[in-house]
Amino acid sequence: MAITDDRVPVTVLTGFLGSGKTTLLNRILTEEHGQRIAVIENEFGEVGIDNDLVIDAEEEIFEMNNGCICCTVRGDLIRILGRLMKRRDRFDRILIETTGLADPGPVAQTFFVDDEMSGRLRLDGIVTVVDAKHVWQHIDSAPEVKEQLAFADVVLLNKADLAEGEELDRLERRVRGINSRARLHRSTNAEGVDLDALLEVGGFSIDRALEIDPEFLQPQYPFEWAGIVASDGPLNLSLAEGPDPSIDVLLLPVATADEPGLDGVLRQATLAFSDEPLDLGSSGALVPGRLARIPVDANGAWVSLDLRPGVAYALFTQHGPDEFAMELGGPGGLVAPLLAREFAPDHEHDAEVTSVGIELPGELDADRLNAWLSNLLATRGPDLFRSKGILAVQGDPRRYVFQGVHMLMDSRPDRPWGDDPRRSTIVFIGRNLDRAELIEGFRACLA
Repeated sequence: MAITDDRVPVTVLTGFLGSGKTTLLNRILTEEHGQRIAVIENEFGEVGIDNDLVIDAEEEIFEMNNGCICCTVRGDLIRILGRLMKRRDRFDRILIETTGLADPGPVAQTFFVDDEMSGRLRLDGIVTVVDAKHVWQHIDSAPEVKEQLAFADVVLLNKADLAEGEELDRLERRVRGINSRARLHRSTNAEGVDLDALLEVGGFSIDRALEIDPEFLQPQYPFEWAGIVASDGPLNLSLAEGPDPSIDVLLLPVATADEPGLDGVLRQATLAFSDEPLDLGSSGALVPGRLARIPVDANGAWVSLDLRPGVAYALFTQHGPDEFAMELGGPGGLVAPLLAREFAPDHEHDAEVTSVGIELPGELDADRLNAWLSNLLATRGPDLFRSKGILAVQGDPRRYVFQGVHMLMDSRPDRPWGDDPRRSTIVFIGRNLDRAELIEGFRACLA
């Protein structure tokens, strides 16, 4: 007898910067496939723009642009999925488009280590889009590329029209060397592959995930240390200068038992770490239940813990205590946690890869804009992994969508501005980006 799985299927769409994920997403949203799809978008950068690059569709689209989905915003992902499931009757499946710098492993893990998610959602597959022309510039230097390929159920070798046949054959061999089980397809502009091959994969393989990462089913968290503290008097937390200019900390009440544990509040802490932190300054009171950011300079920092007598609290810190010489103190001197636990550091990105987002009101002069972009991509192309924008051009009633990958760029008209105020937004992602120079250059294009 066949067993019906009535959980909602989820497809994770991933791929390095500029591979064509949004192009594929637009195709999925416009083709007649008879499914209602809820979309969750995540992008790497200061300015959210991907939502404007997605065509105006009836599907529900949620945007997450305050971090990378495989890191600090995983709590946001759980929260959005929970909100979606409250209107289960409005969609048939969920599609998650990750940032180009995401490791899909922690995203996939969400559907297996979180009991509530695994009971209502099933990961149908991970689709990785590859830029067949430019992937060679990143496959050995960016670990995210190999991670995206290793976890893929389906690999789409996109932009095949820009690569020679022999080059495509060599790329297929390289991909199969990383992941021999993934199904490979070649495409141009994300066309030429039946959508059923992408949306009906049939199930993500836990066994293969464990081959790639034996600790796949071990939860990963956006904090590196937690300890249980309790006191009938005031406590304070002192910090010395560390590797980052600030540290995020969270205090949660856990129990009044003599030996309280951490397991019961780990999910709550994960969700809290995705909230916007409250800036405490270098001194202040840490309020239970509210994520706080403490700036730490050469003078250190000192904050008080707002504790109730007889109640135990879990203190979560973004970094390990040793990195900031963290100490807990009370009237009688230093205080040791009742218990402490370390957590493996979460996924980290190449610190040299940064994003510059620019928003300017008004219209752009087309000639000056084209000259600036052409010169920028020609001289800085190798360091510009991805560039994209929504532009207001003087004398044209339509928005212009700008897309760039290294030295290739494309600009085409989109829907009319209508009554919306004219403004231009552009995002650059890459290495060695000069923020001041980019802002000055873009501002000089204003009409």
